[in-house]
Amino acid sequence: MTTSRSKDSSELSDLTGLTELSELPNVDCDVVTVPARQGLEAVDILRRGVGDAVGPVLHDGGCDTLGFLVPPGTAAGWDVPGSVCTETDGCGLRLEPEPSGEGTDWLLPPEEVEPATDPVALREALDAAQRMIEAADGCV
Repeated sequence: MTTSRSKDSSELSDLTGLTELSELPNVDCDVVTVPARQGLEAVDILRRGVGDAVGPVLHDGGCDTLGFLVPPGTAAGWDVPGSVCTETDGCGLRLEPEPSGEGTDWLLPPEEVEPATDPVALREALDAAQRMIEAADGCV
């Protein structure tokens, strides 16, 4: 398993529970994990966008992080600040209606969305989400 971290992603918690699902066939994908606040904004942006850009999204039990399933190979070039992209090579990652990772659940279940989130659209949505958060926090 290969992980690509951006320079300021050290504050993200360990998200191995987001990639330990079982029961259905393996799927090849990578997982981009982000802080929940930024991730929720990005999901909204992606769902309002044109086309089918959003795939399955996981959230952890503490609601601290979200995990976007993206096409395999995304981790190799992922450099979005504040996020982590993990290459799974299909190892142990299985899509099922109920994730088995303790405290992990689907925000957007696999049966309701595209097979994976478009990484270009995700990068743009995360950037827009971060700008919105910074603007909102600056208004306090």
